[in-house]
Amino acid sequence: MRLHSSWLLLSLLTPALSALALPAVAAEPAAPAAAPVPAAPAAAPATDVSAAAQKAVAEKKPERLPLEDLRTFVDVFERIRASYVEPVDDRTLFENAIRGMLSSLDPHSAYLDAKGFEELQNTTSGEFGGLGIEVGMEDGIVRVVSPIDDTPAARAGILAGDYIIKLDGKVVQGMSLSEAIGLMRGKPGTKIVVTLLRKGEEPRDVTLVRSRIEVTSVKSRLFDDTWAVVRISQFQAHTGRDFKRELEKLHTEAKGNLRGIVLDLRNNPGGVLDGAISVSDSLLDSGLIVSTRGRLEGNEQKFDATPGDVLNGLPVVVLVNGGSASASEIVAGALQDNRRALIVGTTSFGKGSVQTVLPLSANKGIKLTTARYYTPSGRSIQAEGIKPDIEVSPAKVSVLDAGQSVRESSLQGHLDSEKETDKKKATKSGAEKAAATGAKSDAGKQDSSSQEPKKDTKSLAELDYQLSEALNILRAAAWARGPLAPAEVVTEEKSAAEKPKVKKAGKTSG
Repeated sequence: MRLHSSWLLLSLLTPALSALALPAVAAEPAAPAAAPVPAAPAAAPATDVSAAAQKAVAEKKPERLPLEDLRTFVDVFERIRASYVEPVDDRTLFENAIRGMLSSLDPHSAYLDAKGFEELQNTTSGEFGGLGIEVGMEDGIVRVVSPIDDTPAARAGILAGDYIIKLDGKVVQGMSLSEAIGLMRGKPGTKIVVTLLRKGEEPRDVTLVRSRIEVTSVKSRLFDDTWAVVRISQFQAHTGRDFKRELEKLHTEAKGNLRGIVLDLRNNPGGVLDGAISVSDSLLDSGLIVSTRGRLEGNEQKFDATPGDVLNGLPVVVLVNGGSASASEIVAGALQDNRRALIVGTTSFGKGSVQTVLPLSANKGIKLTTARYYTPSGRSIQAEGIKPDIEVSPAKVSVLDAGQSVRESSLQGHLDSEKETDKKKATKSGAEKAAATGAKSDAGKQDSSSQEPKKDTKSLAELDYQLSEALNILRAAAWARGPLAPAEVVTEEKSAAEKPKVKKAGKTSG
């Protein structure tokens, strides 16, 4: 009886495993007409991938799956079903086998069940319920890639590089990444205890309250009415459009005196590839942005910049760190290799691969690493990262007490400055007028009010040393260019009229 059941299961598994060996061929034709995931491949339709895969199969004629290995799989399957401490249904075993196949390839390939498929949609759309933390798997432990701005994780002080070892007392090691993410997400307002491990410190528990995560991917700030900082926290479907709108707003606030921008990509975990290409294209007038190369023919793609730099050549400084990954590295690499911007900060994360979402049905799919991406100079940053042109490490800055010092104004009998002379004349004139009219002079009040203690405000260097240095470098770059006429930022309407649309990539990177 056992031999008969093994033969029957083997006969059923053989076509299924053969289909799994070529997921793009078997799965993609069954995809819905309008794939619900923004990351679904638009530039490479399923039929094209299938044709390439079929051609590769016809030319290379891969070996059939070894019968002995199939028998081993069936034997393990039967032993688990018969002897495991608790009953496990066949569907669960099959799905776990698929998960194992994908997770063993690399940290970014994964099987997307109905829940995982929905989570991917939430992530790329920028709205979901949870903690606001981008994570990856490293040696079976969940590692924080970066916290998302203005979320419970960021407010609790969780940093890139932290390890999550427990969730509500449950040990994370042994869980899949999707299982760990599932525990972290939940109904807004509910609490979860996260046990963190940081290098050089003891494990500690952090209690977080889940909230509705609505990620605003692009924010900006103006310094001295001249220098702008644009922060992109994650690349989403509309990041390119939002980036251009922020630049228009900054141009209006600066009243035409915008002299340059710092593009802050620190702790940006990546996201949709189209968003990264659109942002890069906005700042480039020509040249290659990024290229991707895969194993199958037709997987090689090149994305070129189209004419029109929305900043009209104003200097750009890109700020990166170890939490800048994937799509943010594409932007940094494109601007660095095209000599459009100076890269400042520390070496980036080093994720040089592209994941494609291949639908298996209306609500299931696989996220598979299908290609590596290369910067315009042809370098791959996989496990290497983007190295900054000017390295600026995080630092704490404090103002030193200058102590007692003697200046010219401290010397007895020193000559007054022109400002002091004018002030004394004005004070004397005001006192004479007050005496003549019998009114009390306000000069004393003005003097006393001017001597009121100022509020203790920290400088930008004390609050964010890396950003402060990036702004200093930007000022130096603008000064080196010489006097600048007020630059006009190309508006979205002008850009749409003058610049053709960017070719859609249809892949996720992050």
